[in-house]
Amino acid sequence: MSNKEKEPIFSAKNFKLLTTPLSTNNPITIQVLGICSALAITVKLKPALVMALSVIAVISVSNVVIAALRNYIPERIRIIVQLVVIATLVILVDQILKAYAFDVSKQLSVFVGLIITNCIIMGRLEAFAMANKPWPAFLDGLGNGAGYGLILVIVSFFRELLGSGTIYGYPVIEKLGLYSIGYENNGMMILPPMALIVVGLIIWVQRGADKSLIEDK
Repeated sequence: MSNKEKEPIFSAKNFKLLTTPLSTNNPITIQVLGICSALAITVKLKPALVMALSVIAVISVSNVVIAALRNYIPERIRIIVQLVVIATLVILVDQILKAYAFDVSKQLSVFVGLIITNCIIMGRLEAFAMANKPWPAFLDGLGNGAGYGLILVIVSFFRELLGSGTIYGYPVIEKLGLYSIGYENNGMMILPPMALIVVGLIIWVQRGADKSLIEDK
């Protein structure tokens, strides 16, 4: 076997698959994908975290499955196969949530099922898993899922803190005694448009800090 075939499993190239989606190639702030769920389930930190973990699991495993089968999938039905794989995994995730986290499952409602149509997952299957081996595909899925989840957690953190005065249900503002000096929760933070505004602020801060992200290519 050549040196290229013996590439370490945690080579610089593979490590980059994990790290770039967290920053310079984030699926939400840079690729502007998966915005709908970012707006819908970030009022509270707990459902956002569960959604993030669900997407990470689905995208990582589906990437591995498609990468392993890529040489056996007929070109004309590849999208159908990808959807079947994603739908199967989403059903499993949904049933696990209903069995072990029913309250969160109710909060997420139809949005778990909509993971099937999440353009981040379909995009990674088409752009990466169909052209790479299972291990790099797994790292790519893990990185992109984590990048997606990172933004969900950041957005839900600020929306819950400023809108409800809590973090993961814990009454932070009350414990700090801020209500006694006149602080009031910002009801606008729990409205859907504020999720878009918070995401926009994250994009602004990220691109302001890294000018290369806004340079013409």
